[in-house]
Amino acid sequence: MILKLVPFAALALLTAVPHDTLPDLAIGTPLPAADTKMKDVSGKDLSLKEMAGKNGVLVVFSCNTCPFVVGSEGSEGWEGRYPELGAFSQRKGVGVVFVNSNEAKRDAGDSFADMQERYKAYKYSGHYVLDANSVVADAFGARTTPHVFLFNKDLRLVYKGAIDDNVASASAVKEKWLMNAMTNMVEGKAIEPATTRNIGCSIKRIAVEHKH
Repeated sequence: MILKLVPFAALALLTAVPHDTLPDLAIGTPLPAADTKMKDVSGKDLSLKEMAGKNGVLVVFSCNTCPFVVGSEGSEGWEGRYPELGAFSQRKGVGVVFVNSNEAKRDAGDSFADMQERYKAYKYSGHYVLDANSVVADAFGARTTPHVFLFNKDLRLVYKGAIDDNVASASAVKEKWLMNAMTNMVEGKAIEPATTRNIGCSIKRIAVEHKH
């Protein structure tokens, strides 16, 4: 499995999260934090269970500031694919939720107001919610932006990892891992691969001792 990396200095941000206690969700795991309410850009407080569709829910940990999401010189980033991904998910009967867990950057581009502006400007489909204190990210063991988790109609994990194999260019993608997983899930077919390597910036959590 080869995933096209990004040719820019921000690769230094691709670091392991220093949280040894984070879980590593196994395929088949029930949806974590299913009833935890998060503020959506619409202003409503919603849970992942409430945002699921009849065939499941896609959870994408994302943000407004990571070059792997928003792009940089030499790379498109994945955000430009969010509208298509959201529309595709909805056609498949799968709810889509983008989750911003960058608690340590609320004053540096990842505030709720920033999220609302970005959702509108970049024409996201689905929901974009603020994960206060990274509680949901911690429950998932989410490590990077982006990091995707796909759950079936029984709200059990069937795919996790990356959106596709080329962050730099949508037109150069050879393996649409997430979309293929979603199609196979809805059609009752085996998902292969069920796990791919997520790459991106580390989620900017606050220090554990400062969490409330």
